[in-house]
Amino acid sequence: MTAPAATAPAKGRVLFASLIGTTIEFFDFYIYATAAVLVFPKLFFPSADPASATLQSLATFALAFFARPIGSAVFGHYGDRVGRKATLVAALLTMGISTVVIGLLPTHAQIGVAAPLLLALCRFGQGLGLGGEWGGAVLLATENAPPGKRAWYGMFPQLGAPLGFFLATAIFLVLTEVMDDATFFAWGWRIPFLASAVLVLVGLWVRLRITETPDFQKVLDKGGRVRLPMREVLVHQWRGVVSGTLLALATFVLFYLMTVFALSWGTSRLGYSREHFLMLQLAGVVCFAATIPISALYADRFGRRRAMLIASVGIVVFGLCFAPLFVADSHGATLAFLMIGLGLMGLTYGPVGTLLAEQFPTAVRYTGASLAFNLAGIFGASLAPYIATWLAERHGLVSVGWYLAGAAVLSFIALSMLPRDGAPGDLPAGR
Repeated sequence: MTAPAATAPAKGRVLFASLIGTTIEFFDFYIYATAAVLVFPKLFFPSADPASATLQSLATFALAFFARPIGSAVFGHYGDRVGRKATLVAALLTMGISTVVIGLLPTHAQIGVAAPLLLALCRFGQGLGLGGEWGGAVLLATENAPPGKRAWYGMFPQLGAPLGFFLATAIFLVLTEVMDDATFFAWGWRIPFLASAVLVLVGLWVRLRITETPDFQKVLDKGGRVRLPMREVLVHQWRGVVSGTLLALATFVLFYLMTVFALSWGTSRLGYSREHFLMLQLAGVVCFAATIPISALYADRFGRRRAMLIASVGIVVFGLCFAPLFVADSHGATLAFLMIGLGLMGLTYGPVGTLLAEQFPTAVRYTGASLAFNLAGIFGASLAPYIATWLAERHGLVSVGWYLAGAAVLSFIALSMLPRDGAPGDLPAGR
């Protein structure tokens, strides 16, 4: 029997469940990103050369992005076979446990080379969890959406990114304000990782109270589950994977240049204090959060593809202005740099989840959308801070802007080749 339409309170619970889950997941992910710049180079990768230590730390940051496609394959399989709800609970637990363990790890000074190896293992676990989280959260929202509001519903899990980043940045900012450096590096840095346990418990409580999505329930009722979702995606839906990966490429490059690279470069080369630059980033994240619903409203009215095409053009222009805005002697220019860049991030991030979900039939949508999103993470985000640091060291910030503009051009081309908005029809039962 097909599941009845959800009531308004149930819809609200679903949207909150999609939002709280991604907020927690991205909070966990971003506290690692911040620590990878501020903490880990000193405690886990000691080196006579600070630049080398930072690059080694950023390499472990990249590791999670290579784990994410594995997470999308594992969790996507169960999400398309068992259901969205149970899989989302498992993904949240995987991410949460990995994050809490990081807060308990001994440092290099205590156990030597085993410390960075354990850190890398936990980072891999974070990637596995996030690889399964994002796709399920987007489907939880979009597969419950009424007609004409698919992008609006799909933007709720996307809001988890700026909210998670805001919380992660705020907690590090508070810690650096109330602690001296000796205390912070001795034990204070562990607080965000351990505190995430409370957030995970809240997320689990919310997730366990939701029901299966109507779209997937129809697949169950018709006996339309696919035996091997990943095989179906790679053999018959590969065009959706390729186009989805490319259209999300600029989204990932932009965000990790504006957060991880900007924080690293601003504090190490432009003379900003840690506290001051984190405050500037918080202002930019407010713009990020504000433009997500704006882009979703536009996408529902004029189309997801068109909304992202416009955002891609904006990112190209911003890439050409990257170096003149990101300067040491003008706090106003740097604030504008962060607000414009992260505002553009919201314009592209708002519709991307809905657009990726629409590239795949319901029976393999969890696997397909997650795989495309996480492959875009590998090519667009995993090495972005590393590549940008390498380019800036050798060729200046202008080359970083060209790198960003080039990624946006590739996304624009992929978007231009999409035929239309709207999800494809379901697969034949049992394929």
